[in-house]
Amino acid sequence: MADALKSDLRAEETPHISVADPSARKRLASHLAAATADTYMLLAKTQGYHWNVAGPLFVSIHELTEQQYKDLFEAADDLAERIRALGEPSPGSYARFAELSEITEDDGSPKSAAAMVEALAHDNELAARRMKSASDVAEDLGDKVTEDMLIARMQVHEQNAWMLRAIVADRGAGGSRH
Repeated sequence: MADALKSDLRAEETPHISVADPSARKRLASHLAAATADTYMLLAKTQGYHWNVAGPLFVSIHELTEQQYKDLFEAADDLAERIRALGEPSPGSYARFAELSEITEDDGSPKSAAAMVEALAHDNELAARRMKSASDVAEDLGDKVTEDMLIARMQVHEQNAWMLRAIVADRGAGGSRH
């Protein structure tokens, strides 16, 4: 049975898709693995902040972070599945995500709602920049599927960062009260 499973996996590992060169698929998959890791680390941080936020902005931050961590869960799954479609193994452990990600995990110490929001805004911007890098690789390789997926994720992360920053914006510094 183990030999049959190995044979099935080898057959699965030879995709016939838009990126034909195995080394190019491997390079792209490594960028996607980093994007998946960033997404998963951001998911964990966002959900932790969702559970622990307190203060006058509790309801708005609690609801926004719930929307965001649910979206991040689906995005991590989509990214990991794209890696598999490219014929490469997807990272699948917290240790591997932490190793690949540039998003630092939270240490669990109590933080103000503003500090949580600022951290999430920063991390969303970081994820968007790293996805841009991966998108550029996909574009160079002519992989429109991966490029499109990453562009859509960049848009989500940039919008998330904007929404988070708007929550703690100083309205007295040129912001509108309308």
